[in-house]
Amino acid sequence: MSFRIALSGLNAASSQLDVTADNIANVNTTGFKSSRTSFADVYATSNNDVTKTTPGAGVRLNTIVQQFSQGNIDFTDNNLDLAISGEGFFTMKGSSGVTYTRAGAFSVDREGFVVNNNNDRLQVYPATSNGDFATGSLSDLQLQVTENAPQASSRADIGVNLPGDAPIPTSTPFDPTVASSYNHATSMTVYDSLGTLHTATLYFVKDPAANTWQQNVYIDDNPVSLGNTLSFDNTGTLQSPASGIVTVPSYDPNNGAAAIDLSLDFTSSTQYGNEFGVNSLQQDGFTTGRLTGIEVASNGVVSARFTNGQSSQLGKVALAGFSNPNGLQQQGDTAWAETFSSGSPRVGEPGSSNFGLLQAGALESSNVDLTEQLVEMITAQRNFQANAQMIQTSDAVTQAIINIR
Repeated sequence: MSFRIALSGLNAASSQLDVTADNIANVNTTGFKSSRTSFADVYATSNNDVTKTTPGAGVRLNTIVQQFSQGNIDFTDNNLDLAISGEGFFTMKGSSGVTYTRAGAFSVDREGFVVNNNNDRLQVYPATSNGDFATGSLSDLQLQVTENAPQASSRADIGVNLPGDAPIPTSTPFDPTVASSYNHATSMTVYDSLGTLHTATLYFVKDPAANTWQQNVYIDDNPVSLGNTLSFDNTGTLQSPASGIVTVPSYDPNNGAAAIDLSLDFTSSTQYGNEFGVNSLQQDGFTTGRLTGIEVASNGVVSARFTNGQSSQLGKVALAGFSNPNGLQQQGDTAWAETFSSGSPRVGEPGSSNFGLLQAGALESSNVDLTEQLVEMITAQRNFQANAQMIQTSDAVTQAIINIR
């Protein structure tokens, strides 16, 4: 009997060494979660053994439990490297179905999909046309590889200060080529529907009437809007036009693009002091943009940045949680699959409920404590040696009995 008991101890110590060796081997594996062995004693029960005189029958491996504690966050130079700080798993979809992982080392395949090293695609909530996300479904995250479409200028906010003591120009009528026919000028870039830039020049001419100016608009040195009246009160605040907006007539750029319809908002313009100044000059158009980079916010929003200064939301990373993570089935390659024991996945957004936040340009390292594993290895080694000694002792006892004459 003692042979079998000691043999079960050897098997248990060997299993403990196997698990410890696996932990140590994966000390540098991204997103790896360490395991520990759980043992249970073996006892042959009998309804007649009310006095508890039957000894135990050894030990058996009860289960191997994974430890889903947080690993350290190591920063990298790749914006697509993602680490979860807190609870949750990345949801991946590939040829083998849906899997879950904590390893966020992602890259882009030739079709623009964000994938891991197994070519499984990262799942996100798709972006909608109104700037929100469709949280009722998941889709593959695909980067926008085409150019960002241009937007024609339609509105410009003009914040200038016109000097209150400005003299009336000596030359009349207004002529942009004659500097003495206007007081001040400034220019800005506007865009047509094809993304072609055009230069809009604004000229300001002091009117003989008190606190009144004439404003003229030229685009590409072509007159577009002349004689727009700007009036101020005696505190320098704009009074006319009442809305502050000057509507510029349509301008045809003659390049196949649609006509430029521009509104100028002078609400923030003033008439103070004796110096001309441009405080703000902004318009809402932009040219065609090429992809320059990807940004992932801590709440999982993935955005593409373009050379025209614009950004586009591509999706929102979805995290999955389980009631019993220890019930997940290990698939290898630092991935897990759903089982009956784990329960169904609960999908949510980073930072919501009990889901953790994302860190872009970082990876979660293995949570293996190497010092602890080395101590565990020594313990398992001693257990193995003790059980081997038990077998040797049992053999000596048996041999002694055999040698009785």
